[in-house]
Amino acid sequence: MLQPKRQKFRKMQKGRMKGISGRGHLLSNGMFGLKSLETRFITARQIEAARIAATRYMKREGQLWIKIFPDKPITKKPLEVRMGKGKGAPEYFVARVLPGRIMFEVAGVPMDVAKEALRLAAQKLPVKTKFIVARDYTAAD
Repeated sequence: MLQPKRQKFRKMQKGRMKGISGRGHLLSNGMFGLKSLETRFITARQIEAARIAATRYMKREGQLWIKIFPDKPITKKPLEVRMGKGKGAPEYFVARVLPGRIMFEVAGVPMDVAKEALRLAAQKLPVKTKFIVARDYTAAD
């Protein structure tokens, strides 16, 4: 007599991020962008620090779009707690970033202002980045 197959329950692991970004690799809103060149988790605090640095340099002129969202919770168990007793509580949230992903977009400011604002934002992020310009950009904009 055939026995029914036993269902296997597996715990979710952190996994591996490999490859390049399949979406979010083209400018959609702004004329200038900040593109990731590495794979990394970027925390909500790092995204916020980059946003503040860029908007402060632009003196709140123009517009800034954040194209990544921290939707992955990272859990942590308290210090000096024994093994077992389930998974820890969410500590913070991260956004997964793959190479080629556009993280920030800027419009409404001159190219030199946008370049410096995104350079200051990139200093707050743990990934190597590249400044990109839209194909239809003309200096008169």
